[in-house]
Amino acid sequence: MKLATLKDGTRDGQLAIVSRDLTYCTVVNHIAPTLQAALDDWSNTAPRLARAAESLESGAQPMHRFHEHDAHSPLPRAYQWADGSAYVNHVELVRKARNAEMPASFWTDPLMYQGGSDTFLAPREAITMEDEAWGIDMEGEVAVIVDDVPMGASLDQARDAIRLVMIVNDVSLRGLIPAELGKGFGFFQAKPSSAFSPVAVTPDELGDAWDGGKLHLPLLVDYNGAPFGCANAGVDMTFDFPQLIAHAAKSRALGAGAIIGSGTVSNKQADGSPGKPISEGGVGYSCIAEIRMIETIESGKPSTSFMKFGDTVRIEMKSAEGQSIFGAIEQTVEAYKKEA
Repeated sequence: MKLATLKDGTRDGQLAIVSRDLTYCTVVNHIAPTLQAALDDWSNTAPRLARAAESLESGAQPMHRFHEHDAHSPLPRAYQWADGSAYVNHVELVRKARNAEMPASFWTDPLMYQGGSDTFLAPREAITMEDEAWGIDMEGEVAVIVDDVPMGASLDQARDAIRLVMIVNDVSLRGLIPAELGKGFGFFQAKPSSAFSPVAVTPDELGDAWDGGKLHLPLLVDYNGAPFGCANAGVDMTFDFPQLIAHAAKSRALGAGAIIGSGTVSNKQADGSPGKPISEGGVGYSCIAEIRMIETIESGKPSTSFMKFGDTVRIEMKSAEGQSIFGAIEQTVEAYKKEA
C-alpha cells in the first residue's frame, strides 16, 4: 500500500491511503490520525490499512483526487532521522578530490550522521536559504521507516523492522561543511531540513525491485528541467538497509517511525572509473558535489556551480513499467526573507 500525509493546517497532517497509480486517495483517520500513530501500533493498524487500500483500488472506498502538492513529507517530523553513506564510491570521490586517503574501515563500517528531524520540507516546498555562498546542493537518496528496533539488533531483526520505503532530497550546504567538520563534532548547520517523497510505500509494492535490503531501480534526478542523474539505487550500495539499521541500533534502540537514509545514490562506470554525465553516456549524479569532485580530479578545479536562487530539482523513481512509485520531489531554491 501507499501512504501519504495530507496538509490540513496542523503540524502532523492527516493520514491517507493513495492508489497505486497515485491518482486517488482516501483519508483514514478512523484507523489512525497520523502516520506516526499508525506506526506506533503497526501490528493492529497495518491490516486495517491494507484492507482500506484494497477497497480504494476496487472503488469501494470513498475517495478524492490525490494531488502531490497537497502532500507533506509522509512524516512531517520524526523522532529520528539518521542518514548513512552506503555508496562508498561517493565518499571515495569526496576524499580523492581533496587528496585525502580513504581509511580501509570505510568499506566495512558505515558512516552515519544524525540529522534534524523536527521539521521536514514538503516534497513541493521551496528550499529557502539566506545565502547562495553556502553551497546549496541536492542529494537524491532512498530511505526506510522502521518499526521498533532493539539495541544490538541482528541483521534479520533489522530487515524485519522495515515498514515503509521513500525517496529523499537530503539538502546539504557544502560551503558550511568544512568548517563544521573541522571542529570535530559533525554536521549541524550544513544539514538543513530534508524533503521526502509525497508517498511512502510498503516493500511489497516494489515487487522484484526490492530484495529485502536494496531497491534496484534508477533514481531519476532532473536539474533545471534537464536529466542530471539516473544512478541505480541497487548498484554500488556497499551497505544495505539492514546493515545501516543494525549500525544505528548498535548502542541504542530505535523507536517506531525512525527514518534511516541511504546517503547519496552513486554509481561507478562499468570499468570501475568515476561516473560520467548523462550527456556523455553515463548515469550522471544524484548531487552536484559529485560532478564537482570529478571535475576537480580531471582538471584541478570544479566548473559546475552549486544551486542558485531560481534553480529547480526534481527527484523521482519509476517502476519497470514507467509508473511513478513515490511521486516526485520537486523544489525550487528561493531567497529566505526574515520576518520583520
